Amino acid sequence: MNSRELMLSEEYSKIKNLLFFLSTPYEWLFYFLILILGASRAFERWSQATSRFRILQTAIYLFWLSLLSNLVIFPFQYISYRISRAYDISTQSFSEWMKDELTDFWVNYLTMFIIITVLYWLVRKFPKRWWLAAWALSVPFSIFMMFIQPVLIDPLYNDFTPLKDKVLEEKILDMADRANIPSDHVYEVDMSSKTNSLNAYVTGVGSNSRIVLWDTTINRLSEREILFIMAHEMAHYVEKHIYIGIALYLVFSFFGLWIAAKLMDFLIKRHGGKMKVDKVSSLSSLPVFLLITSILMFTISPFSNFISRYQETRADRYAIEMTDDTEAAISSFQELSRVGLSQVNPPLLVKIFRYGHPTMLERLIMLEEHEKGE
Repeated sequence: MNSRELMLSEEYSKIKNLLFFLSTPYEWLFYFLILILGASRAFERWSQATSRFRILQTAIYLFWLSLLSNLVIFPFQYISYRISRAYDISTQSFSEWMKDELTDFWVNYLTMFIIITVLYWLVRKFPKRWWLAAWALSVPFSIFMMFIQPVLIDPLYNDFTPLKDKVLEEKILDMADRANIPSDHVYEVDMSSKTNSLNAYVTGVGSNSRIVLWDTTINRLSEREILFIMAHEMAHYVEKHIYIGIALYLVFSFFGLWIAAKLMDFLIKRHGGKMKVDKVSSLSSLPVFLLITSILMFTISPFSNFISRYQETRADRYAIEMTDDTEAAISSFQELSRVGLSQVNPPLLVKIFRYGHPTMLERLIMLEEHEKGE
């Protein structure tokens, strides 16, 4: 990167980091205020007055809560979009960006509707052990979502087509065959209409596994660089990182739901009057649950990011061994940094809370050491 690119990456990263560290407590404040100001209770009464069926009450309550939440967080999302446009990361028009935002809203709403409907049924059915039942059901639900993500959800945002470059597809599929990844096609996705960033990934589970290349990656990287990137993504499949992630999720969600249940019970018994919440099984208690889980997820993010960075480093090493092309690895990471304006060496606090990948400096040092045989 030249001096101007380094300057831009520092500027862009500082703004994005600031937005992250401001938006997180802002979200917590929103949940707190919606409770003490009685908005959550008002939504619940509104839903009860509209329908006598619990499932419709949940749908109505969740719609107004989701709508208000999105309106409150919208300024942060819009600022982030405008900054990405200003630094030539995003290529989306405002109308296209809003279309994706609306799609996000409805996908998240429908997913949350299923989760919250089942969750509060469990709270009423098992007042003391609802968290354990919720934990048991969360695992098959998460696997189901991973299964349908590539074929039902992802196409809502982009068009996926078979890779046009059949020579490149054959080379990628040959690598996939050596890695025992069950795939007959490589897909490309039209991300250039939205971003200048580069990416590739292997998604899905079982028969729904997909190898996907962003068209920006195809247009900006050489064939050798693309093959290295694909080898890196295949490493996650080979090293069972998806299943390790599921195992960690089992552990974190078990203790997280247990802590959330204990804290909800304590807070509603002690401060239910101030929060306008009568009992845990009331829909109006949902912001309490969301506040607790958001804080817990932020608290464990340094550890989960550490695990992710370790897995990414393993994937880098696997890709080097598979392609035996350190030069392509170094140049591809340099281009990723240049195009995405990635901060080469971020502050430690930013790395701990935001980076699920090693920093570019760490990756390049590791690759150069490997090239020297160290």
